[in-house]
Amino acid sequence: TAQNENLQLRLNSIRRLTTIATALGPERTRDELVPFLTDNDEDEDECLLAVAEEMGNLIPKVGGPEYARVLLPPLETLATVEETAVREKAVASARAVGEAMRAEDAHEHYVPAVLRLAGGDWFTARVSACGILATAYGKCDATRDDLRRDLRSAFAKLCDDDTPMVRRAAAQHLGAFAAKCDKALVETEIMALFKKLTTDEQDSVRLLAVEDCAALGKLLDRAVCVAEVVPAAKKFAADKSWRVRYNVAQQLYSLCESVGAESARAELLPAYEALLTDGEAEVRIAAAGCASDVARLVGPDAASAKIVPKVKDLAQDASQHVRAALASVIMGLAPTLGKDRTIDQLLPVFLILLKDEFPEVRLNIISKLDQVNQVIGVDLLSQELLPAIKDLAEDIHWRVRLAIIEYIPLLASQMGTAFLFQKAPGVDGAEGEQLNALCLRWLSDRVYSIREAAAVNLQKLAEVFGAEWARAHVLPKVMELAKNDHYLYRATVVRALTLLAAPVGQETCMREIMPALKLAAKDKVPNVRFSVAKALGEVASALDRTATDGEVRPALVELESDPDADVRFYAGQALQLCDAKA
Repeated sequence: TAQNENLQLRLNSIRRLTTIATALGPERTRDELVPFLTDNDEDEDECLLAVAEEMGNLIPKVGGPEYARVLLPPLETLATVEETAVREKAVASARAVGEAMRAEDAHEHYVPAVLRLAGGDWFTARVSACGILATAYGKCDATRDDLRRDLRSAFAKLCDDDTPMVRRAAAQHLGAFAAKCDKALVETEIMALFKKLTTDEQDSVRLLAVEDCAALGKLLDRAVCVAEVVPAAKKFAADKSWRVRYNVAQQLYSLCESVGAESARAELLPAYEALLTDGEAEVRIAAAGCASDVARLVGPDAASAKIVPKVKDLAQDASQHVRAALASVIMGLAPTLGKDRTIDQLLPVFLILLKDEFPEVRLNIISKLDQVNQVIGVDLLSQELLPAIKDLAEDIHWRVRLAIIEYIPLLASQMGTAFLFQKAPGVDGAEGEQLNALCLRWLSDRVYSIREAAAVNLQKLAEVFGAEWARAHVLPKVMELAKNDHYLYRATVVRALTLLAAPVGQETCMREIMPALKLAAKDKVPNVRFSVAKALGEVASALDRTATDGEVRPALVELESDPDADVRFYAGQALQLCDAKA
């Protein structure tokens, strides 16, 4: 089948290689299947990709670690193909094979294969070698210093290769290779390679070398890290390529952790300030994303003096994406700064972001309010929250409306029932401006997902504030919506009543919800009636046996004779649920 002209058939057979190998047994797999795969290297890229992926799974099928070496020839071939995805899978499988091999086999077979790739004429082989050298080095024990020396020499040549793609791969895997070396070698040979890569003429190489800063920082003593790695990071932070600076912004916190708070404040904080005010929006986004982490590391005094002023500027950045990134993390600054500084310095920034014209900015602020609540409480923000929530609740994009609905129970639980009935500032106090009314208004939204989420929202609020609150403030309003002319909204009311049945308790359910559902069961639109049929099955789970037999079952029996087939079907299903409860 592997030679069939039909590509899909060939793919299917390749994906069953482990099954085929199991059927053949270890000996035939080694003698027949693996050699066939080695020779069959002119297939479509999709097939080669599948073979490369399956190779790592064949280790137990060829007889385990003792025979893992037989998988090296096909992997060595796959590691040289032109398609990048195939090479990456081959490298991953080669690493797995190398880790599984016994040390003596690795010395005899694995290391020579890796060195052949590292010295390959075609750049693809050398690129793949960069990803396997660390595994090969790790398999060489202390008795084979000659092999370790050869592998280090090979890696050094790859770092200085004429082809940029090879140098990129070397920069990408430098940290992994360094992790396998002794600390003395990291401080000498590896650092020399690192410095060479940091001055590479290709920005694509330099930006990958940035990631080595954090990796090397974890391997070196703190003093060496400050002396050798930090200067490179600072240089990268001012690199002419914005992609390099972007990578620095993403990696800076990890490096700060490696050097410690004192060195981070003295050496890296100025670089971080520069990244927060970078000319490229992407860099500012990455820098803003770690603001709370960096602030926590450098401490409240440094954060208040150096980071917060830049944060204030970012709150009014020209890019809405920068403001959104800031809004998602700025609340995390509050625990570091403490109550007084948060009120004095951050509260004005919160208010600016809460009034931002971009919905995602406001959403990001509201979604992280719990972090501020732990420090100062949210009472200081409550007057500003309602207008922001109201705007989001009426946003033209339904996903924005959906997102804010999901945050309402959390906000309400933190701020109490009074928040739900708060009047929006500057409004004449009309009930429609209350958050409680907004929660009910969502039940008649034009988008189904919003109506469903609104019903779930009312259920959660009832669970938070209790049955009495739901009876007084939710049920009457929901009952009013049952008179809506549009059948879809009446069906949503049925859904809301169903979800409220358990939180309000059996007595209220029997007194108010069941009569409303019975009335809806006579609706002229079949969709509403079968919604009731489904609802009664769920409501039965909230009632005792007597209530189910006395109220729910008779209503379902009546619906079982409905003219509409769907109504009869769902009524039958609901009756089965009632029977299962018996």
